[in-house]
Amino acid sequence: MIGEISFYGVYVPVLLLAALLSLALTRALGYVLSRLGFYRLVWHPALFDFALFIIVLGAVNAVFSNWL
Repeated sequence: MIGEISFYGVYVPVLLLAALLSLALTRALGYVLSRLGFYRLVWHPALFDFALFIIVLGAVNAVFSNWL
């Protein structure tokens, strides 16, 4: 997925937008999982959050590549 989107004359990479959206989704998922008590079952929460971010970024990237 190579491309840019013009945002008021500034070219922004699509991957940057996907990463920002993925970060917001990962934070929301982390909040929900924390409220459910899921992090008591996780060995290393930081690594889990990073892996969750990578998975969400892959999903958002797949959606963007089909959409754009």
